[in-house]
Amino acid sequence: MPPKAKHAKRKEPLYNSAQRARRDESAWTLIQGILAPLQFLVFLVSLALVLRYMATGAGYQIATSSVLLKTLFLYLIMITGAIWEKAVFGQYLFAPAFFWEDVFSFGVIALHTAYVIALFSGALSPQPLMWLALAAYAAYVINAGQFLLKLRAARLDAAVTQ
Repeated sequence: MPPKAKHAKRKEPLYNSAQRARRDESAWTLIQGILAPLQFLVFLVSLALVLRYMATGAGYQIATSSVLLKTLFLYLIMITGAIWEKAVFGQYLFAPAFFWEDVFSFGVIALHTAYVIALFSGALSPQPLMWLALAAYAAYVINAGQFLLKLRAARLDAAVTQ
């Protein structure tokens, strides 16, 4: 019996040609390309500071400040990302190509915002507050992974179309 032929259904590319052209021409693509690694760097530093506080009890103020800075970067990249999505796909959020990334992004934003609210309202003491920050960071890592997979898919699509 001959081996079964693999009939893989070709999925739609992430960008059609017009969207790819708009992506490549948009200044927002460059802005996202700069902000994403900066946000990741802020995340890494903040993660180290939060973990240091959790392990030693030292450095609460700097850990707190770093989480606030990370949250600011998150808001900034979400706003500029929505503008980028509008420029490329014609809608501010939930374009089909990035629907699930956007949905999960709102969860990430909700966790970071919960941290800010809990901090300024005094709703949580330092230890639970840092656990909330770590939950927000875990969600952020998953979301960043989603976007990295999309970046990889876009590169693979580009290689096929060239």
